[in-house]
Amino acid sequence: MKDRKNDPKSLAMMITSMLIFGSIGVVRRSIPLSSAFLAFARGTLGGLFILAFMRLRKGEPGQKPTAKQFLWLAVSGAVMGLNWILLFEAYSYTTVAVATLCYYMEPTIVVLLSPLLFKEKLTAKKAVCAGIAIAGMVLVSGVASGADARGGDFRGILLGLGAAALYATVVIMNKRISGIDAYRKTVIQLLSAGLVMVPYLLLTGGFGGGDFSGTTAALLLVAGIVHTGIAYLLYFGCMDGLRAQSIAIFSYVDPVAALLFSALFLREPLSGMGILGAVMIIGSAVLSEVQSSGEAAVTEQK
Repeated sequence: MKDRKNDPKSLAMMITSMLIFGSIGVVRRSIPLSSAFLAFARGTLGGLFILAFMRLRKGEPGQKPTAKQFLWLAVSGAVMGLNWILLFEAYSYTTVAVATLCYYMEPTIVVLLSPLLFKEKLTAKKAVCAGIAIAGMVLVSGVASGADARGGDFRGILLGLGAAALYATVVIMNKRISGIDAYRKTVIQLLSAGLVMVPYLLLTGGFGGGDFSGTTAALLLVAGIVHTGIAYLLYFGCMDGLRAQSIAIFSYVDPVAALLFSALFLREPLSGMGILGAVMIIGSAVLSEVQSSGEAAVTEQK
């Protein structure tokens, strides 16, 4: 993949998937149901949609996971479901833009933990990028400008950072799982993300709460099928037609799109300091991904 030119169709699929992922915050704001139920619906509907696709597609089904790998995938999927809950809750307490930027601190968390967990060298470049991202997060949070740390925005920031930590956990867990078909791997994780919500929803009566109208049902289908099933199919379907470095860099269309959609549809523009922080967070992540060899690509669930 290193010397391959980017295929225009694959590039279009990649950008489309990132735009879909970037609009999930706007859709969540329109669904008057609990974050746990939304995570349940997203994981279940998305997993079943991709499973149906696998049944219909032609070709080799790919390697099946061993029992140990299956358990590992199920646990990482459960963590992914909890990650969604924190992210969806963050949208309720702060702007979609701020919550998304908090969420995209995940690469920085992985970079800082990799020397401890994988004995990977923390290069000067990655250390500087991590420092820039942390400084950008301070600007986005408003702490540097004296913002009240006790308000709802701060709670949303903490929830967003918690989601980033769980997302980083999923990424780290997935580094230990290799040789499995991407679609099969995604199905297991998505269904696990949905199923882990069932006990909580049964105990709290979450299956019957909220304003469950026809519009709400339609939006749940959009979140589960479009923002999960179709988005993942486009994302994994474009991998063979793009250079690895291009995949990593174009993944950041997602947070940029989230910021734009937040401003256009929810009227939630960032302050001047927030914009500077956003540029620092996203820019440092992109610079950290740029490698002369272009060997690694990000293929994790959003």
